[in-house]
Amino acid sequence: MSSDLASHIVDFQSLALENNIERRSELARHVALLFSRTWERCSDDQIDIYDNVMLRLSEVVERQALSYMADRLSEVRRAPEQTVRRLAFDEIDVAEPLLRRSNVLKEQDLLSIARGKTDDHRLAIAKREVISESISDVLVNLGNTQVKQTVAANEGAVLGQRSVNSLMGEARGDEVLQLALGQRADLADAHIEALINFASEQVRKQLIKEGADDVAGKLPKAARIAAGKLSNEFWLGRYDFETGRGRVMELVRQGKLSENSLRGFAEEDRFAEAVAAFALLAGIGHSEAQHWTVRNDTEPFLVVCRASGFGMMTVQALLKIGPWRYRLSNSQRQIALRAYQALDQQEAYKQFVTWKEQWMA
Repeated sequence: MSSDLASHIVDFQSLALENNIERRSELARHVALLFSRTWERCSDDQIDIYDNVMLRLSEVVERQALSYMADRLSEVRRAPEQTVRRLAFDEIDVAEPLLRRSNVLKEQDLLSIARGKTDDHRLAIAKREVISESISDVLVNLGNTQVKQTVAANEGAVLGQRSVNSLMGEARGDEVLQLALGQRADLADAHIEALINFASEQVRKQLIKEGADDVAGKLPKAARIAAGKLSNEFWLGRYDFETGRGRVMELVRQGKLSENSLRGFAEEDRFAEAVAAFALLAGIGHSEAQHWTVRNDTEPFLVVCRASGFGMMTVQALLKIGPWRYRLSNSQRQIALRAYQALDQQEAYKQFVTWKEQWMA
């Protein structure tokens, strides 16, 4: 985007005072459309300009224009964060596409909306490609029957023991929920057996037909779907690593990159920046850092952290963001932290050096 175009966008701030609401709404649609077509070429400063303009316009336009803005912003990996949050906290006719699709919304945003808004909002969140255990807990605890059914049917939803137990209790009188749970790839053997025992005759026949009675098989079709959906490649495509790396390199130029910076990125739920900072502070390639922080196996990450002397709080914060928020259960995260505490730093450093020699070879 050229500086002339950026200046043209700034002019919309004065046009936001236009008395004709239809004209203001047209402007809002125009800005949202322009951003959706140019966001990949925008600098951080230019995105801030868009944010200021759209945030101001969002206060003075028609509902249909807000819905259009939300829909356009829901499909981009980089979007004006203040505007996205303002629209996501709106009524469901505006918020729905962002709640279902936006990667810009942070975990805390989704938790706040799930706790404080309507079942329609919770239903939209339940339809996201991936849902963390914490969000699933809130949806199952507060959501109506449709929300619960949608969470159970979502292979990208991480279900903790509390949510599974709650859904199993609800399923005794709900055939839709019985079938949704029976088709999950991650349901424990005991739950599968219990489900078949109390399921209605019609659902039991369907579950058996689809292989739910084969505990060893664990619903291979569903398992394949889940594995493909949550592959490393799936996660690598969700984040704007290029921009994150650029922001971290600016800290390097200013001499401000430190472990505190890394932990700050993690605590702010900025995964792309955290990966870039982790790579630079640990002295590993950005590509290696990307792959090590999206995979299910946390051992290489833990070894590098221990070899680099990262503190427990930093490791704990990193294990809670990005793909690991969804791919690790709370119990798995605790196991990883205990493994980190048990690592000897000298041994970890030797292992790290061996890996680096292998990369260079």
